[in-house]
Amino acid sequence: MNQTIAFIGLGAMGWHMASHLPKLGHEVWVWNRTQSKADHHSISFQTQSVDIEKAVQADFIFSCLPTSADVEQLIAEHPPKSGSIWIDCTSGVPKSAQQLNQALKKIGVEYLDAPVSGQTIGAEKGTLTVMIGGDVAAFEKAKPIIAAFSGLIEYVGESGSGFAVKAINNTLMATHLWALAEGLTVLKSKGVDLSAALNCINHSSGKSSMSENIMGQRVLSRSFDKTFALDLLQKDIGIAVDLIQQESLQLPSMQLIQEQFTHFEKDEASKLDFSAAVQGLEKMNQIELR
Repeated sequence: MNQTIAFIGLGAMGWHMASHLPKLGHEVWVWNRTQSKADHHSISFQTQSVDIEKAVQADFIFSCLPTSADVEQLIAEHPPKSGSIWIDCTSGVPKSAQQLNQALKKIGVEYLDAPVSGQTIGAEKGTLTVMIGGDVAAFEKAKPIIAAFSGLIEYVGESGSGFAVKAINNTLMATHLWALAEGLTVLKSKGVDLSAALNCINHSSGKSSMSENIMGQRVLSRSFDKTFALDLLQKDIGIAVDLIQQESLQLPSMQLIQEQFTHFEKDEASKLDFSAAVQGLEKMNQIELR
């Protein structure tokens, strides 16, 4: 059975994610606020650049937008057709997912919150981790489509659960990065060779994805290559802290890490890779990690 797929939002992640969908043999429509980008995508990957009115008429609709508010506004202005499944890959707010799920059910549409992890390299290679919340039956229908750009697809619970897992995951990532930067600051102050120390850490119990893939390649090299904007990480940490406060939990570490990631205002943070957050620590201690 021939089905149509739409992908809304061709940013750093969406561009690559949508590129894998034509391999499934279905018609793939793409839409982006800047139409020229969608036009370029259609030429590069055999997708079809369409207007938003057509995009929301697909059987499976993916969205990958900056915030839940962007998704809410788009759906309010352009409601999808009955019988479709909306798969929201935005790093969004759990409460928004629950509200959208309830609202869309009333018009016969299933909604899945399906944020992804793996950065742009994972999106390009089609190896992303996708954490999904929502109706199980809708998940099973969408799973073969989502598999086009995924290495791991995990159903994690009811509506909003996917967004919750993503927020906690990214807050842990931030915690690992900051703790590692603090540790290397101590070592630098004692005259230790940081590259050698990092190599030791990566062969010991202190290693993490931040020590293996980020610290040496972006911070010690001073390149800070932008793959995931710092303001988006700030947003995700904020979502995690909101969840903590909603449940009245006493979890001070996550709240402390939020404070450490506010050294850059949103406008400046939007231009920086998340790894550049360690520059706030460097400034406090007048010690540069290199």
